[in-house]
Amino acid sequence: MSENSEQSISLDDQKIVVFDAECILCSANAQFILKYDRRRHFMLAAMQGNYGSALYRKHDIDPTNPETLILVYKDKLLRNSDAVLAIYADLGWPWKLAIVARIIPKFLRDPIYLFVARNRYRIFGKRDSCWLPTPEYRDRML
Repeated sequence: MSENSEQSISLDDQKIVVFDAECILCSANAQFILKYDRRRHFMLAAMQGNYGSALYRKHDIDPTNPETLILVYKDKLLRNSDAVLAIYADLGWPWKLAIVARIIPKFLRDPIYLFVARNRYRIFGKRDSCWLPTPEYRDRML
């Protein structure tokens, strides 16, 4: 069995996080996910890469100007604050406590999320090139 077919089989049960690898905040969040996802629930894809941009386009999001990271699992898509909360809930304790933020209605959470997302480069900065994981996490990137 080739490496590509092994990867496609394993992706069926993987949750995929697509993020902006040029954004300093987004890259820090990706590193956090890799570090604390001890059960290896998540694969990550940069929106600048072929796989990540294809997922954005599939869900009608412009990969050149997204305002959200997305979490894709099978045919389900989560975006904005729902995606972030779902990711942290799957990281286990103590990060799972972030789920408490769901008591805040989405119509209040999402505008804050979108404000930060739209201004992420201005607030946190932008890398000159995409962030790449350390060798120990490369198998978790698509």
